[in-house]
Amino acid sequence: MSNILFQDLVLEMSETVDRVIGIVDETNTIISCSDLSKIDTTADIDFQDLFVSGDTVVRDGYTYKGFYTEQAVNYVVFVEGNDATASKYVSLLAISFSSIKKFYDETHDRANFIKNVIMDNILPGDIYLKARELRFNTETTRVVLLIRLLRNNDISVYEILRNIFPEKNKDFVININETDIALVKEINDDIEDKDLEKLARSIVDTLSSEFYTHSVVGIGTIVTGVRELAKSFKEAHVALEVGKVFDTEKPIVNCSSLGIARLIYNLPTTLCQTFLSEVFKRGSIESLDQETLFTIQRFFDNNLNVSETSRKLFVHRNTLVYRLDKIKKLTGLDLREFDHAIVFKIALMVNKYLNANPVKF
Repeated sequence: MSNILFQDLVLEMSETVDRVIGIVDETNTIISCSDLSKIDTTADIDFQDLFVSGDTVVRDGYTYKGFYTEQAVNYVVFVEGNDATASKYVSLLAISFSSIKKFYDETHDRANFIKNVIMDNILPGDIYLKARELRFNTETTRVVLLIRLLRNNDISVYEILRNIFPEKNKDFVININETDIALVKEINDDIEDKDLEKLARSIVDTLSSEFYTHSVVGIGTIVTGVRELAKSFKEAHVALEVGKVFDTEKPIVNCSSLGIARLIYNLPTTLCQTFLSEVFKRGSIESLDQETLFTIQRFFDNNLNVSETSRKLFVHRNTLVYRLDKIKKLTGLDLREFDHAIVFKIALMVNKYLNANPVKF
């Protein structure tokens, strides 16, 4: 990654510095250069002596100067020419590249640190030590948004998201796997769920409208303290998994609004099967046809109101009453009674859960 970073910067700087410039690594290989033909060739310089002297060195029409990085990796920058101007250029470039590399390494290390935290790959006692080393603010309020791509394509969504959230000292975009990308976002203490859902919606809409990439977003819980980021990430993951079962039409799922779906998701399948067999003693839920299930769903959507449901279904009220009586005869549950309706609603969700075979986290 450093080679790509250096090459991009060299090409940008070459537009201002009207001379050939480049960078040599410890193996004496030219890894970046404004003259593309020189890349991957060998530079004829004494690398070690150059760092011992600490000064610029002129050789074969080029001026060289070394610079260090915090990772104990040394580089040499060179500029075409052996005059005073070349000496000034090479000194300025050495300072610039050293600072840029330091900033890049710090950002990269912070991103790896955050990934290890949310994935629980770092010991709790080491979190604050590493955070102090990286000068990472440990007590800021943050939230994790988990973006899941619904189909693979050639678009680098990771790079797109990094461009959408360029504040790399506050927001971190983390590749989790081929389909999941985590956004660890610093937020204000007074932010509300609707604000996070609006942010998630903007991500989904941007990826869809501008890059034709369909995605869903799970919103984790808001946390304060770097150790709690793993909890927020897990909640975002649970939100996506629960949404995949119970809210298949929703592209945004907030962990704070999962409701009873979360409870069902955490139940053992054997208990769920026992519950269904107790509820439907007269016959299984599979005995209900699609038209009947659709009627039941609309009845629930309209708060068990017979008149409103019949109007929405464009059927006579007596027709709806007949259907409800038929359901009572088949299942023993009268959906016009609140307690029976609650049991039936939960039973439908449990059945949906069993048919989905979700992956637990």
